[in-house]
Amino acid sequence: MSLTPHTLVLGAGIVGTAAAWDLARRGHNITIADANVEVAAAAADEFGIDHEQIDVGDIAAVGQAMERHDSVIAAVPYLYGASLSAAATNARCHYFDFGGNPTIVKEQLRLNASAVANDVAVIPDCGLAPGVANVLAAGLIDDTSPEVVEDVQILVGCLPQEPVGSLQYQLAFYPGGLINEYAEPCEVVANGETRTVDPLTRFEQVEWDRWGPLEAFSTAGGTSTMCQEYEGIVQELEYKTLRYPGHGRAFQAMRELGLFDTQTRHIANVDIAPRSLLLDLLAERLPSGAPDIVLVRVTVTAGGSRTSLQMEDFHDGRFSALARTTAFPATALCDLVVRGDIKFRGAAAMHTVANRDLLMRELTQVGVVAVPC
Repeated sequence: MSLTPHTLVLGAGIVGTAAAWDLARRGHNITIADANVEVAAAAADEFGIDHEQIDVGDIAAVGQAMERHDSVIAAVPYLYGASLSAAATNARCHYFDFGGNPTIVKEQLRLNASAVANDVAVIPDCGLAPGVANVLAAGLIDDTSPEVVEDVQILVGCLPQEPVGSLQYQLAFYPGGLINEYAEPCEVVANGETRTVDPLTRFEQVEWDRWGPLEAFSTAGGTSTMCQEYEGIVQELEYKTLRYPGHGRAFQAMRELGLFDTQTRHIANVDIAPRSLLLDLLAERLPSGAPDIVLVRVTVTAGGSRTSLQMEDFHDGRFSALARTTAFPATALCDLVVRGDIKFRGAAAMHTVANRDLLMRELTQVGVVAVPC
């Protein structure tokens, strides 16, 4: 690696542009790439960085671009994670993404031996949740040693500051990712053993100054790989999404009606999968772009004592709270890895690689902080 890291950012959406900005601030030479060259060019012009037109479905082109860079951050839909991380490993390029789909993350972690052999880090689940929320949880669990850990609760939500419509929600990211969280089985630890529960279940009310009461319910992907790693170490561990009251029940009804189904149906002489129609309508009808807030509360109970950390992050005038809290954990970890402060090589989720205190010191630079509560 040259003295100045060269980093490729795939995807010029709200998270990719925030990642490019922060890495440029950190002194990286950045290339931002997108299938839409005009979007990539606009970000490049704003931040004074390079850009390319790349379709992430074209693995040959992606691999060639990766070979010219020390690291890559993939801010694209989770479906591309397995192919992109494999391409990065072959290109000897450190790889970071935002994960969220347990099946794909497991496939990425199978690259461990290849990543070690090629002297690179492959780290999925580097965003908000999975991501920094899991780092906070792992840090609190470590703090309790050697106490028995009875319970780990991770609550995370991105909300409009002003509730909107019947769903009291605005579209914060790719709707396919949202429905993935609401449709897939959710891993938890219960009575010391890993098991799955249905999404959009296990509802509870959560009090939160200024923003509550909120509802919390089970969604997929937020525990990352923690359940397997902490099975037998913690008695209970679960992740829930925070929303304004009524949101989860509405999507629960959609799931019960089959609107999450991916199997094609023949209706009125048209073949269409219900989920495809739902995603199209969510993208078209849900509002977006209003000021948002990200809320995180991680609580660990051990030896009868409870310890909690809490984050509240807001739109900063340039980037949304979701973009900030998703992109900046990944960019901080990327910078630590490529500069050698973290020497990990292999394939693993973020919370097993990133030291909580080191990561949070990096995030404090951009105003992302966690405080006791």
